Amino acid sequence: MRRWMGMPVAAALLLTACVTINVYFPAAEAKEAAKEFVEKVIGDEAQQAQPEKPKGGGMALRFDPLMLLGIGPAYAQGAPDITIKTPAIQAIQSRMESRFDASLRAGFDSGALGFTRDGLVVVRDAAKLQLKDRVAVNQAVADDNRDRKAVYREVAVANGHAEWESQIRGVFAKQWIESARSGWWYQDGSGGWKQK
Repeated sequence: MRRWMGMPVAAALLLTACVTINVYFPAAEAKEAAKEFVEKVIGDEAQQAQPEKPKGGGMALRFDPLMLLGIGPAYAQGAPDITIKTPAIQAIQSRMESRFDASLRAGFDSGALGFTRDGLVVVRDAAKLQLKDRVAVNQAVADDNRDRKAVYREVAVANGHAEWESQIRGVFAKQWIESARSGWWYQDGSGGWKQK
């Protein structure tokens, strides 16, 4: 009987010891940061093609029953923010912008290139490239994909959450497609190709 008497105390100690700090992923802020990054890379033509969406939105409030016990998720102080203004990220962005204008834009315009569902670029239809341009375009695609992977990692690290890399990549993947100009190709969620 004595053994069972100490259980409420042990349960209370265990409950207070198991407080988890949830650092939520700020999806809306990540989307805004991705939009700013992507539209700078693609350029003004893409910005003009996209209608302006109203800003705001706010964060949804959720009720957590543990809050009644004084136990709740701990959130970072202040408004969430995703920074893309580090020297490393800006250097990658500059390279991608130059490469896009010099090599990739024509491939997207012709239908040779497409955005993958995982945030990369592929040669979708090599027949749409002139034979003399294929090696250079393939090299530009490889360089761009290396920079894309680096920027997804760098944004997560720059914001103090390396574990967010896959979520950052997912947000950017959607943004590349949303910012694409009419006529450009992209992969849908099942991997099929669609033209915007």
